[in-house]
Amino acid sequence: MENAPWNRRRLWRGRIATSLAFLLFGTALGVWTARIPAIKQKLGLSDGRLTFVLLSFAAGCILGLALLGRLSDRVGSSRLLAVAALLEGMLLAAVGFSGNLAELCVAVFCFGAAHGTLNIAMNANAIEVQRGWGGPIMSSFHAIYSIGGFAGALIGGQFARHSVGVGPTFAATGLGVLVLAAWAALWVLPVRPAVGEPGAEPGADRSGGPSLIVVFFGVLVLCTLVGEGAAADWSAVYLRDNLLSTPGFAAYGYAAFAIMMTVGRVFGDWLAATLGPVLLVRLGGAVAAAGLGAGLLIDRPVAGVVGFGLLGLGLSGIAPQVFSTVGSRDTQRSGRNLSTVVSIGYVGFLVGPILIGAAATVVGLPTALWIPVVLAVFVAASAGVMRPERRRSEAVPTVP
Repeated sequence: MENAPWNRRRLWRGRIATSLAFLLFGTALGVWTARIPAIKQKLGLSDGRLTFVLLSFAAGCILGLALLGRLSDRVGSSRLLAVAALLEGMLLAAVGFSGNLAELCVAVFCFGAAHGTLNIAMNANAIEVQRGWGGPIMSSFHAIYSIGGFAGALIGGQFARHSVGVGPTFAATGLGVLVLAAWAALWVLPVRPAVGEPGAEPGADRSGGPSLIVVFFGVLVLCTLVGEGAAADWSAVYLRDNLLSTPGFAAYGYAAFAIMMTVGRVFGDWLAATLGPVLLVRLGGAVAAAGLGAGLLIDRPVAGVVGFGLLGLGLSGIAPQVFSTVGSRDTQRSGRNLSTVVSIGYVGFLVGPILIGAAATVVGLPTALWIPVVLAVFVAASAGVMRPERRRSEAVPTVP
């Protein structure tokens, strides 16, 4: 996108549109996750067959992240955002009316592909809005995503509570997503496709593959998402089985993580403007490592809940700052670079809990949970890579 002199009203509309994309993205995922048990019951799926469904969603997401998301640079993030957001609503509805395992796997794969594509498009567009805004606002978008996830889980839970079937649940939610998607498509900040690479970062890899620095940014997100996956999949198990808490209290571990991550993202933009991305990421990694580490050492249920809460608070600002830095370093390849970073990071979310589970079988879960602690320390130690680099385009003024 050219450095167009967007007026404030246009920027506000663009910011609202991108926020709507993050909201519907989180809501759709939250509803889908909340109704997985109902899907299993509806089709009489065993745990093994349900795994095929979950793998189909993951495979679709990876396709969207790694391949389709790269279209952002070619067609413009605004166009891709509009299309992917509309598909998100339509394909979610289609998932609800699948009549057998094969149909469900195909529908879920397509839904995952749209979901992964939207992930790249909305983050790329968020970077363009932030560039025009003139200050850090990336964390606010991710806070809205977290709020959307809460809303989706609540919506799915309410439908389940009133014994509403999966089909009507996904159809109603899909309709709401379509309304938000249409609104976002009308107001989204237009971004022109990349036509060259004059704004590229000096020393960037032009061989067609990602540069080493982009891959390293992906590794930082991977380390962060290992922590997210650990909290989602293992916090309740740790509190219930290892610390002998009640099942109800065990659920507070992930609740504390999710709430504190949302709080951290609400204040993330102010912190980024005040501290800068390097110090914010360094402090975030330190808080995550110290919080969960202390909780594991104290070995009490309350300490465990507090530890997971501090893990969420510390990790909350890392991914938004990495995405913002990646998108700003090479404006002509922001979609491709984000695709690489998010794809690598997503591997952490998928593989991290499995890695922790495998380690737990050998050394026990309390020891295995030190893996996200060590990775958070690594992120904190690597925060210097977030330091902005002076580019040629900044050193040599150009006349539009």
